[in-house]
Amino acid sequence: MTGYNEDTLQQQINSEVDLETFFNQAPHFNPNAVLIKGSICGCRVEEIEDDVLRKIRYLDKLVDELAKGKSMTTILRKK
Repeated sequence: MTGYNEDTLQQQINSEVDLETFFNQAPHFNPNAVLIKGSICGCRVEEIEDDVLRKIRYLDKLVDELAKGKSMTTILRKK
């Protein structure tokens, strides 16, 4: 979803960056993330105005949907 590979993700973890930096430095945030709709933690993802918070909720929704057994292809609406 963010474009990090295993090595670059580990670098971010080791650097202990905050979430804003994590998302701002993301190599390639999936453009289809904006297609993720629905409620998570009582908020409609598509209505969140703050960019960083919206991206956090996209990841929350992604994890939630994966836990329900949906595939990444379905969640990100890829063909």
